[in-house]
Amino acid sequence: MIKVYVSRFDKAIDEKPHLECYEIEKTPQMKVLDALQAINEKYDADISFRSSCRAGQCGSCGILFNGNGALACQKEIKDCARIEALKLPIIKDLVVDRSEIENKVKDLQLSLKCQHHDEINESVNKQNSENTKKVRSCIECYSCLSSCPVVNIATEEFGGPYIMRYISKFESDPREDFDRLKESLNEGLYNCTSCGKCMAVCPKNINTFGDAIERMRAIACNRKLGPLAQHVEFNENIKNTGRSVSCEGESFISQIDNYKDSKIALFTGCMLDHKMQHIGHTLINVLKANGIEIDVPEGQVCCGSPLLRTGQTELVQELVDKNKEIFKDYDIILTLCSGCGATLKNNHPEYGSKLNVMDISEFLVDKLDTDKMKEVDMTVTWHDPCHLGRGQGIKDQPREIIEQIKGVEFKEMEYPCQCCGAGGGIKSGKPEIAMELSKAKAEMIKKTKADAVITICPFCQKNLTDGLNASGASDIKVMHILELLQKAYE
Repeated sequence: MIKVYVSRFDKAIDEKPHLECYEIEKTPQMKVLDALQAINEKYDADISFRSSCRAGQCGSCGILFNGNGALACQKEIKDCARIEALKLPIIKDLVVDRSEIENKVKDLQLSLKCQHHDEINESVNKQNSENTKKVRSCIECYSCLSSCPVVNIATEEFGGPYIMRYISKFESDPREDFDRLKESLNEGLYNCTSCGKCMAVCPKNINTFGDAIERMRAIACNRKLGPLAQHVEFNENIKNTGRSVSCEGESFISQIDNYKDSKIALFTGCMLDHKMQHIGHTLINVLKANGIEIDVPEGQVCCGSPLLRTGQTELVQELVDKNKEIFKDYDIILTLCSGCGATLKNNHPEYGSKLNVMDISEFLVDKLDTDKMKEVDMTVTWHDPCHLGRGQGIKDQPREIIEQIKGVEFKEMEYPCQCCGAGGGIKSGKPEIAMELSKAKAEMIKKTKADAVITICPFCQKNLTDGLNASGASDIKVMHILELLQKAYE
């Protein structure tokens, strides 16, 4: 038997939705849709929900499953699962009113505006098909909209992944006569954090940020309609120094002695090298405690992530080529920043560079000498950086490391993978969005009563700190996982 919590709402008698618990017998590979039907049959519960094709093609059975968008016909039921309506006006129980989105599409006139179809030759149409096929498979389940942190938490106007994908489809069509790019700017093209949640919940695996938003940002830059003024500073800094941020004090690379014979190298990233040098020194201390030596080669430059995320792509190839040359003779390249790691793994191969890149948690998880550790009397929780959990598929390793540290009590927060608002150029370009998302994450952290929140991203560290301070929780520390490990080896 399993317990299933279902959100119930009848506007005739309820002021707001509430959860009801049902116990049912779980059959092998039982889906949410099967569970809802089983509940109705067993309890005569009369739960209202939509379904049609039962094959993941119509999108009508979209729901929230443990807070994330999903298709009821595709998601396998789990014990203590929470099933709720999408974040749209509720008609009854799990049935929502979709007219709000449909009317917006209608108001935006998101249909092809073409007066010269005959002038477009077959090769151009074929090229358009190649450019847009990644975003044309949407089944309008609205899982992305109900999972987008900016749409659901921030007050800043943002059309969201569904609308951005829709606009992108027409912007790419050579038959389109309407200026869809300006339309995307009006709908908040630069309000996306690049968290990747929309792709994670999409039943068709549509990468709305990479294939729609990021692409339109690049076009906006080429047409001098973007980026935001604050993002231009990234570009200027990289041109002048090879780093996206200015240096505070002496750079980390210039402070240390290298082990030239080591085949393991550290990719420092801009924040660690120029602003958070102490994290680099912490790494060296932790590695020494475990008998590991690494090289930190000079000459390395920004990975290009700030430029790629904001559409400023003209310098990226040069950065990739420089780093490829610097790291070509190493067997392993370590990263301490989730954004750097995701960019090196996912974007650099598109520019001709494929290195063996490992996040520090991947590298250390099976190499820690726990006999040398002393007890650390702390309660901690973990924040999944978007570019680590979704960008690199790394979720278990950091938690396994935390569990290895003696004396540490680990408490999972409600939504550890919810975006804190630091990415996609938001922290610099739209700080009000970054703060709203960070404060929402701070409230989750506070509920755990943890002494510290642990992560592996300098940008997340900075934004979470700002959010906790603004939420009256400045006593909760924000620590890189290496800082927690160093406490065990001090």
